[in-house]
Amino acid sequence: MVENRPVATTLSHLVLVLGVMIVAFPVYITFIASTQTAEQIVQNVPMSLLPGDNMLESYRLALFGGKTAYGANIAPVLPMLEVSLVMALVISIGKIVISLLSAFAVVYFRFPGRGIVFWMIFVTLMLPVEVRIGPTYEVVSNLGLLNSYAGLTVPLIASATATFLFRQFFLTIPDELVEAARIDGAGPMRFFKDVLLPLSRTSIAALFVIQFIYGWNQYLWPLLITTSEDMYPVVLGIKSMISGGDAYTEWNAVMATAILAMLPPAAVVILMQKWFVKGLTDSEK
Repeated sequence: MVENRPVATTLSHLVLVLGVMIVAFPVYITFIASTQTAEQIVQNVPMSLLPGDNMLESYRLALFGGKTAYGANIAPVLPMLEVSLVMALVISIGKIVISLLSAFAVVYFRFPGRGIVFWMIFVTLMLPVEVRIGPTYEVVSNLGLLNSYAGLTVPLIASATATFLFRQFFLTIPDELVEAARIDGAGPMRFFKDVLLPLSRTSIAALFVIQFIYGWNQYLWPLLITTSEDMYPVVLGIKSMISGGDAYTEWNAVMATAILAMLPPAAVVILMQKWFVKGLTDSEK
């Protein structure tokens, strides 16, 4: 029985509200800046915390690009959002498919060196992209995949973490279920499609959310292999919009682009929140 403690309940809610305010305040500032002109952002110190009247122009400039009053050219964000969406979907779906098949092979197939193969996959967790980025770039360059969707996504598809998580889940499936499927005449792939995949729905949903955000927020790898603005993801596009030195920066367009970049991953989290939480907390395997 849960005890009713008003003081503790009030304190916990205050801490929760404070945490939400700390997290949400920078987002609010970004949105407010996107509704003002660049002059208002730079000249008004401190910046006004009330929305301005330049919202439509800021988002139009961010989405479709164009030349500003100071002669600066703003690249349109729509193609960047498309590149980021393709990257996020291909990386997340590719990681899940490869990890499912890898875990299925390691758990249900008996072959020499099975344990060694699994540990070789697991050890790659010690080698993140930043460590192996030089050799990976050379391979991608030699294959002629620079400035391409394949070059942006294929090197990031493999995931030892997802393979490990699916393996641990498959190990919890009773042997009686495997025997029943075998008695019914189900082959390996039918068992995988009709039994394992339905049981893995919540885990797949949780991993999809995580990997989608991971693919959407990629910065270092696209920075290395893209030299054409046509293949810039939105995160790299935000960096390219910030001028260095004495050059003038349209901060309202930058902030509008930042807000636009937040919307797709936020939508994925909101739409799949139920499955995401269930995939992380469901213990009825």
